[in-house]
Amino acid sequence: MDAQNHSIRNGRFWSGKRFLQALTVFVVLGFISNAHAAIRYSVTDLGSLDVVTGINNRGQIVGYSYTPSGNARASVTVDGVISDLGTLGGDNSYAFGINDAGQVVGSSQTASGEYHAFVTVNGVMTDLGTLGGRDSRANAINDAGQVVGYSETASGETHAFVVEKGVMIDLGTLGGYIGGAADINDAGQVVGASYTADNVFEHAFVTVDGVMTDLGTLGGSASWALGINNAGRVVGASYTRTGGWHAFVTVKGVMKDLGTLGGDYSEAFGINDAGQVVGESSTVPGGEWHAFVTVNGVMKDLNTLLDPADAAVWTLISAIAINDAGQIVARATINGQHRIVLLTRQPRHF
Repeated sequence: MDAQNHSIRNGRFWSGKRFLQALTVFVVLGFISNAHAAIRYSVTDLGSLDVVTGINNRGQIVGYSYTPSGNARASVTVDGVISDLGTLGGDNSYAFGINDAGQVVGSSQTASGEYHAFVTVNGVMTDLGTLGGRDSRANAINDAGQVVGYSETASGETHAFVVEKGVMIDLGTLGGYIGGAADINDAGQVVGASYTADNVFEHAFVTVDGVMTDLGTLGGSASWALGINNAGRVVGASYTRTGGWHAFVTVKGVMKDLGTLGGDYSEAFGINDAGQVVGESSTVPGGEWHAFVTVNGVMKDLNTLLDPADAAVWTLISAIAINDAGQIVARATINGQHRIVLLTRQPRHF
């Protein structure tokens, strides 16, 4: 993996249709409504954090920022202040996940120029190594400290891994030569995507007792999973029978098509323990993208749920992650400029 390959859309290691083409490039905020109350969101500009990739239940946000020289640095917010996590000796680093203890995972360039998965221990990066190849990358960490991602192997393939007690374990693939893990829940269930034995199409997977299980598709050729909650519900995206690319959530292990906001594209990036899903969708075929959240299982444009004062100036493009408190981190535009924002629920009584 080179530095250019680590420039990923939405700050997500596994988002977009570039998924397994390069393997480098990686809410349902439902609300309860009744006759007396509704929920809207206020917008907080996250300032100099250039790319956001995750948020924990304490409201700590991870991602990366660029230095004046153009290098990327893994970053985490501590009491609302952005902290540079440094590198493993090289010029660039990227953070992709954080657990409730504040441990951050990601990938960093080493002094020799390789990219290695890392986890922070007491705020300091620890190199997790590889599966025998040159590069590796960590995407998520659960509250038990288990880390998942992908790594090159000694044979030159790319495999999903999980780190248990500091040891990187090869999870293999669904039969193909490329696979990787995107998320892990507190029960140790891992999700991601892998080429199947024909090495033509990638399929979403979830691990059952440590073994990859193919989740199939929404009727099309390919799919991938990007998130899982502690109830075992999986989110991601899949081709449909008609050729669309649609966000999905699993219900009792079966993919449910979440549809779109009117276009032909949608993708789900995260799900919290309440089952709230977030992501992005086109609003008309081939048109602009808007952030979405599911409300009672139905995809809603987050722009329609903003506080009116914020809706007048902000356009939400993509919802990247959601925590159990319902806070959402998103990509947005204001006055033609792209920004990273935090959405916070604001109850209003009628």
